[in-house]
Amino acid sequence: MEKTEAKISTDLQKFIDKFQPNKFKLMAKGIEIRGIKDMHRNVSQAKALIEYLELDLFVSHNAEMLSYGGFEVNNR
Repeated sequence: MEKTEAKISTDLQKFIDKFQPNKFKLMAKGIEIRGIKDMHRNVSQAKALIEYLELDLFVSHNAEMLSYGGFEVNNR
């Protein structure tokens, strides 16, 4: 089996640099940000930053992610 390395897109790198998450996990389609205490505020800030910087990214979150204080920022 060949191991593939996930690559960070330019838009995703810009997001990471500006949002500065404390903990995140790199995934094939984007990143998962973990350990968030105020989920609503952080998801709103992430969406606003993506819109302001006109990045080709989107925020994804669900009830399961809420249980461990996380959400995803993915490439389109």
